[in-house]
Amino acid sequence: MGKATIKSGSINLLNTIIGAGILAMPYGLKCNGLLFGSFLILWSSLTSAFGLYLQNKVSKFTQQQGAVSYFSLSQLTYPQLSIVFDSAIAIKCFGVGVSYLVVIGDLMPKIMESLNVNEGILMNRNFWITLFMFTIVTPLSYLKKLDSLKYTSIVALFSVIYLICLVITHYAMHDTIPDDTTIDTSVDFFGPKSFKSTFSSFPIFVFAYTCHQNMFAIINELEPSERSGSQTRQSNHIIRNAISTACVSYLIVGIIGYLNFGNSVNGNIITMYPKDSKLSLIGRLCIVLMVSLSYPLQCHPCRGSINHVIYFIKNGVKSGWKLRNTNVTNEGYTPINNEGNEIESLNDHSFISTTPMEGAQDTDGHDPIIVPLSSRGFYAITSIIVIFSYLLAISVSSLAKVLAFVGSTGSTSISFILPGLFGYLLIKPQENNKIDILSKYGGLILSIWGFLVMIVCLGATIFLGATH
Repeated sequence: MGKATIKSGSINLLNTIIGAGILAMPYGLKCNGLLFGSFLILWSSLTSAFGLYLQNKVSKFTQQQGAVSYFSLSQLTYPQLSIVFDSAIAIKCFGVGVSYLVVIGDLMPKIMESLNVNEGILMNRNFWITLFMFTIVTPLSYLKKLDSLKYTSIVALFSVIYLICLVITHYAMHDTIPDDTTIDTSVDFFGPKSFKSTFSSFPIFVFAYTCHQNMFAIINELEPSERSGSQTRQSNHIIRNAISTACVSYLIVGIIGYLNFGNSVNGNIITMYPKDSKLSLIGRLCIVLMVSLSYPLQCHPCRGSINHVIYFIKNGVKSGWKLRNTNVTNEGYTPINNEGNEIESLNDHSFISTTPMEGAQDTDGHDPIIVPLSSRGFYAITSIIVIFSYLLAISVSSLAKVLAFVGSTGSTSISFILPGLFGYLLIKPQENNKIDILSKYGGLILSIWGFLVMIVCLGATIFLGATH
């Protein structure tokens, strides 16, 4: 059973949020002006936080404590679409995981070049991808609980802290741009600068806070306590801690990085610093370490979603399966009595690796809607994910366009459309409960916002060449 805490949940959620996207924040401000770009960072943090809040809210209203997932919620709303929901999550997480491996393959030869190593196997990108896969990525991907990754997440977040310190230090020292340079270091304080620049950079801000695929797993691993309070209260603290910390980090790197290089800044701030600088070299190593330790946080939800897709393909939407443990009426979710052998209990050798916890029950003691994942299935699915992501990473050098399409559909679905839709359909406000009423109809607005974001991001990808 999970024994997650507010601290471990905050660390894992924050590490899921902050990835290589932080390196593009100064470029995002360049495209929109300092003030308007900062507003987009703040606005994206609020919309993302509201999506997480709705996930937390829905987990309470469905009474599936310890067993909430996108799959179980789809069984209460649109079971025929559950395969679409989980496929989107699986593809999104798989694609991001592969992109982390590509980053490792791209950066490590450059790091070797900075160390005056210009030939041999150490300049081979596939060698470094293979090395990191066998030593770090693969072993961590086989951990069964998300809470087990909290220590690696701490290490990864120290890399983010170093990057922030690097940006601040170089700005204070004024040592990045020679005085006799012709590089444009001017700064645009107001914006937006143009519709084209805003739309092309918009995905940078939207996708920077995508972490919703792991939120249910974190909620399920929490346990109520007198000190920390209910799962709902703990989850709200986790959301606040992770989103606010990520937002502050993005603002610091974005603003100071843009002020340092002005309109000459490119899409990766770490490449702007001198190659012969030891501080910059350590910064590049930190980025490699961060993405390698973040891969398991993408593998975790990907594995669970693939398990759900396999179940759907084998069984489809069986008549009565949706109501096996629940009775969904116009009044919302209500438990029904367990009769005979209709309820299949989990075997001792089975467990739920991604969303519901083993032996989880609802508030009235009934089994929740779950798809158990056996040990054999766990290792088989994990091996497939690791092997195929490795083969894809060593076969291609850039996944920018593919990830742009996947992010435009998968990220918006996970972050906005599904949380908003589930909130609108499943939250049943009691009389005069304004918070629940606002949450319910706020969910509808968030879903509409998600569809608009999807249209804008797909348009930016197709017509403006934006990348994820």
